[in-house]
Amino acid sequence: MGDHDIDRTALDEVVAFTSDLIRIDTTNRGSGDCFERPAAEYAAERLADAGLDVHLLERTRGRTNVVARIAGTDPCADALLVHGHLDVVPAEPADWSVHPFSGEVRDGVVWGRGAVDMKNMDAMVLSVVRAWARTGVRPRRDIVIAYTADEEASAVDGADFLVEEHAHLFEGCTEGISESGAYTFHAGPGMEIYPIAAGERGTGWLKLTGYGTAGHGSKVNPANAVSRLAAAVARIGEHEWPVRLTPTVRACLRELAALHDLDAPDPDDPAFDVDALLNKLGPSAALVEATVRNSANPTMLTGGYKVNVIPGSASAHIDGRFLPGGEREFAATMDRLTGEYVDWEFHHRSPAVEAPVDSPTYRQLARSVQEFAPEGHVVPYCMSGGTDAKQFARLGITGYGFSPLKLPEGFDYEALFHGVDERVPVEALHFGVRVLDHCLRRA
Repeated sequence: MGDHDIDRTALDEVVAFTSDLIRIDTTNRGSGDCFERPAAEYAAERLADAGLDVHLLERTRGRTNVVARIAGTDPCADALLVHGHLDVVPAEPADWSVHPFSGEVRDGVVWGRGAVDMKNMDAMVLSVVRAWARTGVRPRRDIVIAYTADEEASAVDGADFLVEEHAHLFEGCTEGISESGAYTFHAGPGMEIYPIAAGERGTGWLKLTGYGTAGHGSKVNPANAVSRLAAAVARIGEHEWPVRLTPTVRACLRELAALHDLDAPDPDDPAFDVDALLNKLGPSAALVEATVRNSANPTMLTGGYKVNVIPGSASAHIDGRFLPGGEREFAATMDRLTGEYVDWEFHHRSPAVEAPVDSPTYRQLARSVQEFAPEGHVVPYCMSGGTDAKQFARLGITGYGFSPLKLPEGFDYEALFHGVDERVPVEALHFGVRVLDHCLRRA
């Protein structure tokens, strides 16, 4: 195939594969009842049809992962990991315009849970690999394909299990690509931005427990566990976190400022005001505003069992996120804000990760996007949340967010992650297949 060629079969298959995978309900409620195996078998069959040796791997029955390797032409080159998860978050059919697991294709759009997070990318990879098999294309470096379970919860049955028990399958992998990057972000009339993720904030989901003296609700009780916990939760919710700019975020701010004809920012200047800069960036600020600081949002409260009984303890949960290099500060701040009578612990923790924006791989990802979207502007950014890249980082694999989609103006991509009426245009899938074909052969 030539530089811009991907056969018609691949373009048809990516739509069919996306729709088929959506129809396989792999809802992950975080309670352990998810069942990814049918989706894993679907992907494995299509990889096997392309001549690959496929591994189906489970820690827990039915929580199936898929791993396969494509041999590259340069045996001295490091391998590249391409990974996507098979599970999806819950969807309430009554809230949707179409059934969330219908996989319906209507008016050039594929509808359903997973259409952007992330069965679309799973399908794009399948269609590219099968196109290569039909036409005899081989990538420059080995490519390891991994479809994981349990990304939408703890990853304990997915990427965490693969890293702990099957690290040999990722031998030679130094870099990886996965979700949440290289999509069209419309920053204003005529300004299309394609953000490529080169970092993720760490995840610190916390359980707080407040302690006090149990007693009757009618009595004076200065040691009320609920009051102590509520005060700690309020302090956390109201805390103003200091600005901490990582190399990726600094690069993002520089490039966004240039696109908006603003003076180059100097974050090391004591007078630098990141919030003032964000206010000048208009819609583009959404790409960076959540990643200039750590954050901690109270999300759950539990306490007591009867209205006239003061309990001896009460609990809360906090969704904490910390920037690369910011975990120690995050923990120290939690110690201070929770206070003397409230303990805290990590309910779930995963590290912050960062990838260089001056690497050959990043430059190739950018070139491949611009090959098919020459009017677009590629910028690096840091994800506010996280992906399986955190798990694979333990194997020394540097991760980039790169699931290319060309989206029409007014299509709110970010709102559809875990949102109602999740959907993806057929043309966006076609764009993604072309870009992935181009970059994976050369990266």
